[in-house]
Amino acid sequence: MSFLRRRKGTDSSKPQNLRCNIVMEDEKNNLYESPRKESYNSKKWSCWDSCCWFIGFVCSVWWFLLLLYNTMPASIPQYVTEAITGPLTDPPGVKLRKEGLTVNHPVVFVPGIVTGGLELWEGHQCAEGLFRKRLWGGSFGELYKRPLCWAQHMSLDNETGLDPPGIRVRPVSGLVAADYFAAGYFVWAVLIANLAQIGYEEKTMYMAAYDWRLSFQNTEVRDQTLSRIKSNIELMVATNGGKKVVVIPHSMGVLYFLHFMKWVEAPPPMGGGGGSEWCAKHIKAVMNIGGPFLGVPKSVSGLFSVEARDIAIARTFAPGFLDKDVFGLQTFQHLMRMTRTWDSTMSMIPKGGEIIWGGLDWSPEGSSFNCGAKTLRNNSINNTDQIPNINLANMKNVNYGRIISFGKDVAEAHSSKIERVDLLDSMKADMLANLTNCDIWIEYHDIGDHRIKAVADYKVYTAGSILDLLQFVSPKLMARGGAHFSYGIADNLDDPKYQHYKYWSNPLETKLPDAPDMEIYSMYGVGIPTERAYVYKVTTATDCSIPFQIDTSAEGGSEDSCLKGGVFSADGDETVPVLSAGLMAAKGWRGKTRFNPSGIPTYIREYSHAPPANLLEGRGTQSGAHVDIMGNFALIEDVIRVAAGATGKELGGDHVYSDIFKWAERINLQL
Repeated sequence: MSFLRRRKGTDSSKPQNLRCNIVMEDEKNNLYESPRKESYNSKKWSCWDSCCWFIGFVCSVWWFLLLLYNTMPASIPQYVTEAITGPLTDPPGVKLRKEGLTVNHPVVFVPGIVTGGLELWEGHQCAEGLFRKRLWGGSFGELYKRPLCWAQHMSLDNETGLDPPGIRVRPVSGLVAADYFAAGYFVWAVLIANLAQIGYEEKTMYMAAYDWRLSFQNTEVRDQTLSRIKSNIELMVATNGGKKVVVIPHSMGVLYFLHFMKWVEAPPPMGGGGGSEWCAKHIKAVMNIGGPFLGVPKSVSGLFSVEARDIAIARTFAPGFLDKDVFGLQTFQHLMRMTRTWDSTMSMIPKGGEIIWGGLDWSPEGSSFNCGAKTLRNNSINNTDQIPNINLANMKNVNYGRIISFGKDVAEAHSSKIERVDLLDSMKADMLANLTNCDIWIEYHDIGDHRIKAVADYKVYTAGSILDLLQFVSPKLMARGGAHFSYGIADNLDDPKYQHYKYWSNPLETKLPDAPDMEIYSMYGVGIPTERAYVYKVTTATDCSIPFQIDTSAEGGSEDSCLKGGVFSADGDETVPVLSAGLMAAKGWRGKTRFNPSGIPTYIREYSHAPPANLLEGRGTQSGAHVDIMGNFALIEDVIRVAAGATGKELGGDHVYSDIFKWAERINLQL
């Protein structure tokens, strides 16, 4: 019985008082441990547990799919795609190789703004360890790790437009400079791969990379880039049996190469000394892709408020977050201070004034674009049918000529009903000292409230008054820009003043080369609503913020309206309006004109935008978007045929979907 009365775990050999102490200690432990165990067993599943589990699940699935992708046969993705979408058409390079096309003319690529990689060669202490690492393009890792240091090194000197002291950022060289903008986001890669299918390789392809931040003439002053392009083209012609090159510029690269063609003819020291016959001897064709020949309104909003449609929309979802000192970011102020040191952006300010872009109550485009129309897929690469006519009976005329309007009512009212102050008088007035202490200086901080109010009270800005506006709000920027770029229309192109390099990238103030056998193509996408004019408002934020914003509350009131989120849209490729990309080829250079005295044949090749049918198609093979068009099969086929020896007539001449020829008739451009 004594054995039965013993507690488990006690020793009968121990004294009774010790056994009692042990029993009491055990009961005490049980008293505290029991609730703890019960609490642990009944613990609820928290949100934190769910988040951790979800993140772990996503990561596991991601790594599993990545492993599967890298271990599966290369033919599996294509097999799956074809099982869903049907048999895929051959890429243009494969198709044309079967037709017997081979390497003929060497090819030169000229990238546009922001698509070329930039790497660090010298920097401050904060950039330690980044020697020859990409600051622009690639992964943008340094932007996330040290954003202020990155912005400092991506900026140029605000006075000279060249390198700041102790900083050297230079363009990446070779085809890798602009084949991909970032991992998986192609620029020139698809075109290069298709050219390789018919035998092209690095000795017959050249990427004319340059520092796209600099003014065009300063790329020669600092890096001798124009001289390098000249030498490389001469070398390619000499080592390929005297075959002339086919030059393919994209976006701002179109303006850069236009500048080059005048530079190479001009005598030193301002020019390259190649003489008037250099282009005729070395260039077969210039195939301009998405060329902003006459500028883009998007550049105005970028310089005025560091905005475009997408950024303005982002502001509505996170009001104030990007502007205010949240976590010390002040994103827009840093962005404005950095981009306003990039002189190249001023090359894309609209050119030609109201004659080209329209005035207060008219514009060449009128209302002939249905911004709500859905794009139909065009499965035939060689289909030249026009887009079906749009019923314009219920469409309202758009005052596209008013590039900036302060208020929706101002944007839509007749000019006779708009009361405006005299901006020039406000410019002459003395600026009051701005005593606000701002961590990030931008030129707006020197203006003062009375001048900011004067900008808004002027109400409306056309292409003729945009230059006054930018001179008013960013005098240092425009002082540099005025030395390198022009925006007018020449009265007399034989005037000696047009021999200066500031006019060379403006097609309205310069002549094409004396090369009647050379061809010029204007190739661009159509069918995408493209930024053309803006509705603005004055912000009520702090003194250190940017005082103007796109008024995203301004809407047109119907699905088909071209006013959405404070932005008026016209036909284009999402960045460049058709008017800018096509007018020179449709009118200014068509036949023998004062801008094209030797009668260089010009062709318009438009590509109607069709979005990808599904995710497996990626960015689409029929896209007309500004960058995605570089993967458009129809465009690639045109490029390869010309590189293989075809002429514009053999391609079928003009291939037009838009109303560019109708708009050209409405523009009184003296030829």
